[in-house]
Amino acid sequence: MTLRGKFITLEGVDGAGKSTHTDWLAETLRGHGVRVVTTREPGGTALGERLRDLVLHEAMGLDTETLLMFAARCEHVRQVIEPALARGDWVVCDRFTDATYAYQGGGRQLGAERVAVLEQWVHPGLQPDRTWLFDVPLEVARARLADARAPDRFESEGAAFFQRTRDAYLARARAYPSRFRIVDGGRDIPAIRAQLATDIQALVDASR
Repeated sequence: MTLRGKFITLEGVDGAGKSTHTDWLAETLRGHGVRVVTTREPGGTALGERLRDLVLHEAMGLDTETLLMFAARCEHVRQVIEPALARGDWVVCDRFTDATYAYQGGGRQLGAERVAVLEQWVHPGLQPDRTWLFDVPLEVARARLADARAPDRFESEGAAFFQRTRDAYLARARAYPSRFRIVDGGRDIPAIRAQLATDIQALVDASR
């Protein structure tokens, strides 16, 4: 019988540095003999990428934004994530539902309750096996975004929005300590990858 794969997610506010490590994580896992699928949210499917463009660039109400996030996630789970896990592949995903709790629930102040209803509808029973939360002080994240490309709707938000988002992320980490690992995104890349490599080794060892 094929062993179910592991589901790994990377989270953090814009500018925390998580996306820098996605490809490295996948290659490190492959070095351990693991088959890996890398993906992202919103996105991950043809429809999801179209919805991503709408969410990031078109003005819309908060309810619409949240529903579109979960519409993209619904397709993503059914087309990409669940089939990969069932094959025994490991999935490395740049953001998942914790991001909705943080950005829409916290940053936009929708609250966690309505997000939880959609979570139970779209992916009941599916949670990441490990979530690495890249955390940096607000001023560091803002400085990094200032040097980036033209900002999207989220990256253009003010400091209060990002502080609420960061606070919501940290609250999720406190609520689910067995799943979350907080990564100090302000450290240099070798130090961050040393921490990730140690945790990867533990995950791989535990799966065998």
